[in-house]
Amino acid sequence: MKILFATEDPKAERWKAPLLEQLPQADIHIWDAANPATDADYAIVWQPPAEVFAQTHSLKAIFNLGAGVDALLKLTGLPDNLPIYRLEDAGMSAQMAEYVAYYVIEASRDMALYREQQADGVWKMLRPIRRQDWPIGVLGLGQIGKRVATTLAGLDYPVAGWSRSGQPIEGVESFAGQEQFKSFLARTRVLINTLPLTPETRDLLNYDTFSSLLPDAVVINVGRGEHLVDHDMIRAIDEGLIRHSVLDVFRQEPLPIEHPFWRHPSITLTPHVSARTLRDETVQQICDKIKLLESGESPSGLIDRQRGY
Repeated sequence: MKILFATEDPKAERWKAPLLEQLPQADIHIWDAANPATDADYAIVWQPPAEVFAQTHSLKAIFNLGAGVDALLKLTGLPDNLPIYRLEDAGMSAQMAEYVAYYVIEASRDMALYREQQADGVWKMLRPIRRQDWPIGVLGLGQIGKRVATTLAGLDYPVAGWSRSGQPIEGVESFAGQEQFKSFLARTRVLINTLPLTPETRDLLNYDTFSSLLPDAVVINVGRGEHLVDHDMIRAIDEGLIRHSVLDVFRQEPLPIEHPFWRHPSITLTPHVSARTLRDETVQQICDKIKLLESGESPSGLIDRQRGY
């Protein structure tokens, strides 16, 4: 069995040893244009060059080193009938829930004000939190969105989730489809985006969406940069519709230094770190899926190309 590993990781060789621990019979090949491994059985990829699929014609399946496959589906030369499997959690949902909870607590408990008071030498207790004043809405109820929603519901915030088809989650109010989108926004003060990027979700975080939220809103985007219309975000903040925004993903990464997000006092940005790929968990999951395929079984995580996730 030959496995082609094609990523932008400059230290791709470090993946070989853990892969061979799980699949000792495999021949792990790190892709390069001069020696492309045209006879590989499986490809493990993250933002690979398009030449990978132009030069490799024996693949049985592709494994994407992440939950989002939007960049992969854009590649020219990607065979139409080649199965693509995405990562299912692999340690990412706990990280994402932790990241989001941090910023929800930061906003709802006025932690920034306490830091300002410390700088000024002021000892003053602020009014205790009223969680009913901070209704949370989670866009997307896949594995990551579900973990985010249940974590915040476990902290007694009123939480609702919105997805394409709706998914019942204990302790979380469910909204589904475009017909319930406005109702979902109208009860939401903290909007958290975990959606996959599809033609339907692109530019969903726009001025109309922000205008439909409860007053003094907070927006947290950990989905994709293309979900957000950048100038609409700045307009909504400057007009007082949004109190603060936390952004971890951007249309262009790294974010250009001239971008106004860097200097806006009501925007917190982080460099796409809300959930990192954990190598050991990822290798275990992918190798388990390869073993299932080799034994004739069907692993989970197969993407639907029509939906884009």
